[in-house]
Amino acid sequence: MQATRIIAIRHGETAWNVDARIQGHLDIPLNDIGLWQAAQAGKALAGEAVSAIYSSDLLRAYATAQAVERTTGAPLAADKGLRERCFGSFEGQTFAEIEVTHPEDALRWRKRDPDFVPAGGGESLRMLRERIATTVDRLAALHAGEQIVIVAHGGVMDVLYRLATRQELQAPRTWALGNAAINRLLWTPQGLGLVGWGDVQHLEGGARDEVFS
Repeated sequence: MQATRIIAIRHGETAWNVDARIQGHLDIPLNDIGLWQAAQAGKALAGEAVSAIYSSDLLRAYATAQAVERTTGAPLAADKGLRERCFGSFEGQTFAEIEVTHPEDALRWRKRDPDFVPAGGGESLRMLRERIATTVDRLAALHAGEQIVIVAHGGVMDVLYRLATRQELQAPRTWALGNAAINRLLWTPQGLGLVGWGDVQHLEGGARDEVFS
């Protein structure tokens, strides 16, 4: 089977990114900077041959994907499998608040315990990795020999990087997860490979990093 080229993009900035507030599955829209970042990402990909765009169904990702749709003309589809990690009852809070109210949970989170499940229906890192790996395998297999765009979230980008570089869930993160950064991967049935990461040249000064991965 031929390889599938993947351009993976984290959504543009939101007000909750600025406040370091946990979004998870809550549907927070892009702020003005995020809308600009999305437009810039779309312009950066205007000359790319793209067969399809797949986006998380959450508004901040889908609005970013629409900017890419406008410049590439590729069909866009939403997929719940590309959602951010669910943080359960912690969604809407800051990490600092959780450290005060749930210090033991905050410590497990900080140490990247792969089996830590936030209360209220959250997902562990292991559950997230399985969901993202399964979703990307399914989507990429539909486009052998083609290029697709995946628009999602910081936690999703983190998992993609770890899958492509064969790093464990507990390994410290040394790579950026900037809003609207352009990341490039190669998929085969044997797994993902890393082509390029964290391109923010189109953003004239970088992008806000994901603080929770």
